[in-house]
Amino acid sequence: MSQFFEVHPENPQPRLLKQAVQLLERGGVLAVPTDSSYALVCHLDDKTAADRLRRIRQVDDKHHLTLICRDLSELASYARVDNRQYRLLKLATPGPYTFILEASKEVPRRLSHPSRKTIGLRVPEHRTLLELLGLHGAPLLSTTLILPGQTDPLNDAQEIRERLQHELAGVIDAGACALEPTTVIDLTPMGSGGEPEVIRAGQGALGPLGL
Repeated sequence: MSQFFEVHPENPQPRLLKQAVQLLERGGVLAVPTDSSYALVCHLDDKTAADRLRRIRQVDDKHHLTLICRDLSELASYARVDNRQYRLLKLATPGPYTFILEASKEVPRRLSHPSRKTIGLRVPEHRTLLELLGLHGAPLLSTTLILPGQTDPLNDAQEIRERLQHELAGVIDAGACALEPTTVIDLTPMGSGGEPEVIRAGQGALGPLGL
């Protein structure tokens, strides 16, 4: 059965988050709150955990997984970013946006899109998740927690634990999240002088970005 960590939404207890990090380091998949919806996360370099994460979602290797980073300095280590792209990223982060960018050589080939060599990246604005990332010391591989056959993400930590208790190592409960996934924006056209392409309109507003 998965472990359940009930943390304070504004001041999450480090002791509990350290226990959650230990589960990640042992190859576990966690359900965590974000500034959009709940997400599944695992260790970036653990192939078995990444395969388990895909299996829970029932998605193949053509489905973009996302690297959740603490800040833009981390993001730049995993993606090729030019000045135009960086200005847009600065406008939108931290926040409920996922950006599709050209993957750098730091990203394992098995994690990037097999034909496009791209990766999803985001910098969330959620205290508990940022604290977890800080204790983990590296980005986490993630995907929105939408169950197979469903269109909306799960939002209630207790329900997540009941439905996925045999698949997850742990669930972090910091209160309800938004019911919308992130807004997804493909920035790769900007690398050749084009404009960003909105792939999915979600929790992140497009107006402030001029889109």
